[in-house]
Amino acid sequence: MYGSQLEGLMHPIRIEELSAEQHAELDRANRTAKDGRLRIRALIVLLAAERGMVAADIAAVVRMHEETVRRWLVRYQAEGLEGLTDAPRCGAPPRITRVYREQLLAVVRRRPRALDLPFSLWTGERLADYLAERTGIRASRTSVYRLLNAGGVHLNRPQHTITSPDPEYAVKKRRSSAPATD
Repeated sequence: MYGSQLEGLMHPIRIEELSAEQHAELDRANRTAKDGRLRIRALIVLLAAERGMVAADIAAVVRMHEETVRRWLVRYQAEGLEGLTDAPRCGAPPRITRVYREQLLAVVRRRPRALDLPFSLWTGERLADYLAERTGIRASRTSVYRLLNAGGVHLNRPQHTITSPDPEYAVKKRRSSAPATD
């Protein structure tokens, strides 16, 4: 850390009195944000603004390092609520595309035999293999199940039923499954 950044960490950071709109915005983020980190960061600013708490005291309450609390207070002063959100992180682009999801949901609704496949039931592995051949995108079995669940599709174990062409099969079946009487 250099220059003014270092000096900012040495002196207590004061959050000026919040406007009604800023307070409502932070309170809403603290209560309803799905990202737990954003909720805590909003709480940090609220504690500093409402109660006049210093970074060391806030750090003890939210169980963070004092320098981390100072960093979030400085970012809030500079950028407002937007400064409390995480910046996008770099990394590989997602392999699973929207088109892949759509194809997966379309394929799972068709019977494998109708697609000239040598089996009659879909599994996560079979779907992943089939779509890897079609799309060139290899997804894991777990990813396939996750995508199916997100799309409202659940692969269940098949319920096998035994039948017979014998006209008296139903009578024989009842007789064999009836409890024994002594």
